[in-house]
Amino acid sequence: MRAEKEIIVTWFRASTIIPTMIGHAIAIHNGKKHLPIYIADCMVGHKLGEFAPPLKFLGHTKNDNRSCR
Repeated sequence: MRAEKEIIVTWFRASTIIPTMIGHAIAIHNGKKHLPIYIADCMVGHKLGEFAPPLKFLGHTKNDNRSCR
């Protein structure tokens, strides 16, 4: 039976990715839910929070002159 790696759940977005994390799946909290991220070798030295954006940009609101005086 092949043992699969489990997803590591974390709330610490400020943690630096180190070489021993390569190949692991880490679920990073974005403020609402956990986003699973697979750690690759090009991510070493970056912070975990860089790969789980906290906000979804919905665009600028339309120009509404009715509310301005």
